[in-house]
Amino acid sequence: MEAYFEYLREFLIRFFSDLGRFFNKVFAAPWADVPGNFNYYTSLMAEYSGRFGFVGWLFWVLFLIFSLALISAIIFGIVILLRRYIRFVRRELETDKLREEIYRLNNELYRSVQERDKILNLKTGYMGLAPDENAPADAEGAVADANTRFPKLSHVDAQYKDIDTTIFFKEGLSLEELCNSFRNFAASKMHLYYKIETVRQLFAGIGTSKLIILEGISGTGKTSMAHALGKFFSFNSSIIPVQPSWKDRSELLGYYNEFTKKFNESEFLRALYVATYRRDLNIIVLDEMNLARIEYYFAEFLSVMEMRDFEDWVIDLIPSPAPNDPAHLRDGKLLIPQNVLFFGTANNDDSTFTIADKVYDRAISLFFDDKGRPFEAVDAEPIIVPYAQLVSLFDEAKKQFPISQAMLEKFEQLDNFVIKKFRLAFGNRILKQLESFIPVYVGCGGSEIDGFDFIFTNKVLKKFEQLNIAFLKDQLKELDGYLDKLYGKGSFPMAHAFIDNLLRNN
Repeated sequence: MEAYFEYLREFLIRFFSDLGRFFNKVFAAPWADVPGNFNYYTSLMAEYSGRFGFVGWLFWVLFLIFSLALISAIIFGIVILLRRYIRFVRRELETDKLREEIYRLNNELYRSVQERDKILNLKTGYMGLAPDENAPADAEGAVADANTRFPKLSHVDAQYKDIDTTIFFKEGLSLEELCNSFRNFAASKMHLYYKIETVRQLFAGIGTSKLIILEGISGTGKTSMAHALGKFFSFNSSIIPVQPSWKDRSELLGYYNEFTKKFNESEFLRALYVATYRRDLNIIVLDEMNLARIEYYFAEFLSVMEMRDFEDWVIDLIPSPAPNDPAHLRDGKLLIPQNVLFFGTANNDDSTFTIADKVYDRAISLFFDDKGRPFEAVDAEPIIVPYAQLVSLFDEAKKQFPISQAMLEKFEQLDNFVIKKFRLAFGNRILKQLESFIPVYVGCGGSEIDGFDFIFTNKVLKKFEQLNIAFLKDQLKELDGYLDKLYGKGSFPMAHAFIDNLLRNN
């Protein structure tokens, strides 16, 4: 037994001594002295093995198994590390190849789109058709540098290069004439029939907010109204279908692609950029806008449009500018032009999200509950007017038809009643919108009291849908009677109809 441990001590001393010399002489004849030591190991084994005894031989076998296992584990670990390294290198090489392939395919796609547009333009010219006025220019040489990070926006730069977009004021135009002309145009040219009150509410909304929401049941002409308005002002509305997967601003504007080194521009961004060149009203329609949460993907615009100074209406597109970026980008930012108007159509069904209060508060909402009834319309033609003239008409209406003090006092009493009975307040934003909406509505040919009825129904009563009406029926009936007492019997028909509907459905 003692002989084995003596053997083990000398063996280990010599083994680790050899191992140390090996690692000290890596790549410099590391095994030069080792082969001669095999005779030493053999003689050492012969000298002591005869005196091992049973226990000694048992420990020798166990030690041999342990040594082989240790060496095997080390070799196995080295093999695994080598395999992983080889796989990593191979994956990196494949990733580089994929990047190159994606870049090549994107360039080929870009060239294919250019070729397709050229062919379509040739076919259009051959057939004697006018190209789409909203489509980007396609002339070779007019297209901006293909290496730009913003291909679509560069197309817009090329399209409007050296083009004078000046539009002169139309003499003798009034808001009332504008409303009647649009209503007759929609009926005579597009067979769309709208009540005159709805058209007045539309134009008063345009004079009040940059966001107009058209909501109601499907098939009542919501998208058609926005489309018809673009036709009426002689520049097609840009209709952007909202997808249920939209969650943030990248779905609306696009995003910078690190692989292709290009900004994947959306049609929404292109339409917004086009408006920076034009002088007329530009309409962008978010079709079925509540298929996704508006307060998510449109949040940046909701915030920006609250700023008083129009110079602050800026959205960031890219962190750092480049020399060949589109002309109207400043340091990677785009200033939202004032001549753009956002429309949103919204269906009220189980497939859509509820529109949040913060969206309603910033917008003007028109509700469509039935199809328009046909009427005999005077033939009307589209018009071309600068957006500045529309602003001038709105400002003129605010000066000519200021809200009467008596109506403001009554509305304040109504506000106090709603606070007392329902714990809901109008808020400063609604009062500010009143100052714009009511005068413009009157300028369009409507009455002051009908304008108040519209605002109260769409801005205040709309919030009642979130209350537990079953416990507020008595208060609602009291409010219904208070409206008659305050404004007279038969006044506020929209509000009365809304309250009756709440009571009937709960």
